[in-house]
Amino acid sequence: MLTRLSPRTAARALTEFWSPRVIGELDDAYVKVAKLHGSLTWHSHEHEDELFFILKGHLRIELEDGVVTLGEGDLFIVPKGTRHNPVAEEECHVLLVERKTTLHTGEVTTEKTRTLAEQLRPLPLPGAGGDGS
Repeated sequence: MLTRLSPRTAARALTEFWSPRVIGELDDAYVKVAKLHGSLTWHSHEHEDELFFILKGHLRIELEDGVVTLGEGDLFIVPKGTRHNPVAEEECHVLLVERKTTLHTGEVTTEKTRTLAEQLRPLPLPGAGGDGS
């Protein structure tokens, strides 16, 4: 059965910061949403690119050679092997597209690191069909 889903609604339903949840699959990639606040950690994904799309708020992605600042509706792809640190000064909601092999914080493990099993937990959504927002 085909299901319509609002990424904004899914992100709003999250109760934890820095704990992405899988909301769909696209070939060999997962589509995820996350609610962010504060700083994650410096890390990289040696073999995978990582797409960030801002649903709400602002996100600063620190890179070794500069900073990318994103606002609602902006998209940025962190190239594979690029060390980066996402930072949200205030609550920010993002949609992520990552290959299924992508580890949450790459080679680094912190208290914020989430396993794939944690990211695949069901997400309780009011009105599972989404509200189109």
